[in-house]
Amino acid sequence: MQSEKPVYLLLGSNLGDRLHIMHTAVEMLAEAVGNVTAMSSVYETAPWGVLDQPAFLNQVVEVHTTLAAEEVLRLVLEIEHELGRVRYERWGARVIDIDILFLGNHVQDSARLTVPHPRLHERRFTLVPLVELIPFYVHPVLEKTLSELLETCTDDSDVHVFSGNNSIAD
Repeated sequence: MQSEKPVYLLLGSNLGDRLHIMHTAVEMLAEAVGNVTAMSSVYETAPWGVLDQPAFLNQVVEVHTTLAAEEVLRLVLEIEHELGRVRYERWGARVIDIDILFLGNHVQDSARLTVPHPRLHERRFTLVPLVELIPFYVHPVLEKTLSELLETCTDDSDVHVFSGNNSIAD
């Protein structure tokens, strides 16, 4: 039996009932991937990449799993599909997006999956909720803490705690 390891997932939504969709995604992750052990605050964030679209809600979720990275990816893509995700345009508007940020200290760079997420250190909407949960975690490739990466991040996009119902854990 494989031992459990934490997987950190970034949830994002900017279409439909964003908070409800993210809540449903967390429930589905708990059923399919493993025990949800921590969640950051929900943040409202400016779009990144394609700017002419609605603001996102983002949240980082920690899930303890025994699954391998490829299996986590398969399940995450399945959950996105079940929640109505359709991929029209890179960085475009979406009902739900779930990115694998870290899987323990696992490092992988394949055609299907790169772990840690290759651009997480460039994005405040990823770093801010990650730092809330694990500020002193050392990125296994960049060898800096997440707090250090946030301090040196050149992204100046707007990221603030969502003023609506801030908890999706009932």
